[in-house]
Amino acid sequence: MDQHPDLRVLVVDDEATTAAAHAKFTNRVPGFAVHAVAHSGREAFAALDTALEAGTPIDLVLLDMNLPDLHGLDVARRVRGRGNTVDIIAITAIRDLNVVRTAISAGVTQYLIKPFGFAAFSEKLENYRMFRFNLGTTGPSASQESIDNAFAALRSVGHAPLPKGLITETLGAIAQTLRSTSAALSATEVSEVLEISRVTARRYLEHLADDGQAEKAPRHGTRGRPEYEYRWSPKR
Repeated sequence: MDQHPDLRVLVVDDEATTAAAHAKFTNRVPGFAVHAVAHSGREAFAALDTALEAGTPIDLVLLDMNLPDLHGLDVARRVRGRGNTVDIIAITAIRDLNVVRTAISAGVTQYLIKPFGFAAFSEKLENYRMFRFNLGTTGPSASQESIDNAFAALRSVGHAPLPKGLITETLGAIAQTLRSTSAALSATEVSEVLEISRVTARRYLEHLADDGQAEKAPRHGTRGRPEYEYRWSPKR
């Protein structure tokens, strides 16, 4: 029997296409498997209860904050109020610090800001898996070192700080967009794919080019102001 079965994940998002995308991402990360998908707070509670009654409790909830019936924070609070200690990662476009603080107090383990690419998503899940592993090897009592190691696993390390105004998750989404196509893309094309402004897309693309992660070249055949296109660097 497998001593380390896949962690069971509940994906909660009101948008069917987004939920499907997050479920697809989840199944791509080794050690994780989507157990259920819910599109509202009530569906999330039902999925958690059903899994528990079946003897296959959910390990991790990927929780959107904007749901049609309840705010994600209310879902998290009610889950805790029921005595369910399932771990929760908030996935949302909300950047309000008060919401972030409240999410932490409601039992949210990590916070992932939309939009993001697979690289940023998988990093969060990998960090969470290490967190679970470190806590699971301590026995009934934990040492200070084991606790420190567990919480350290939730933090991303090894990356140089980004220039002011740039966000890691958005950078990851744009980098993933370039990686996923063999064609060079302009800032306009990237902005349309990720539904962000052209100016924002250009800032991130310029950063990737300056950092050597993308190759920048003028796009020939365009009229008026020169337009540049960006291609993921094969060196990366």
